Amino acid sequence: MGHSGEMRRGDAAERGSGQDGRALDLQRYFPYRMARLAEQVSLAVAEVYSERFALTRQEWRVLAILGARADIATKEIGPLTTLDKMQVSRAVQGLEARGIASRKHHPDDRRELIVSLTPAGRALYRKIVPFALARETELLNVLTPEEVKVLDRVMHKLSEALG
Repeated sequence: MGHSGEMRRGDAAERGSGQDGRALDLQRYFPYRMARLAEQVSLAVAEVYSERFALTRQEWRVLAILGARADIATKEIGPLTTLDKMQVSRAVQGLEARGIASRKHHPDDRRELIVSLTPAGRALYRKIVPFALARETELLNVLTPEEVKVLDRVMHKLSEALG
């Protein structure tokens, strides 16, 4: 019995199957499909901020976070944008170099930087938002209103489970 069991496992491995005999079809594999869809959506939205406003993906994410508040500590940006510390730093530097954002030291901790939009940055944010929201509407228009609600619930449920 041990010998035939070993053969079956070997056969499954040769076919690219798991121990239960099922093969992994990348095109149907949920994590891959989700990552691919996220990239497709990201590229569709990039047309708004990249082509029209010459912002990188990282700069756009930082701009979007800053647009919703008066200022923010740089260490808080990463968790809100899925950017790592270096990406946040580069994005903030890029925005600052273009006069879109400014940095100052935190009054209680000189090691911490606080970032805010400049008046030009606020104006840019107000200019981009309608285009970004229009693109979102365009993407979601292929779904019924009920499908949009279900998608929102599903994304929230998966995020909670993974968070």
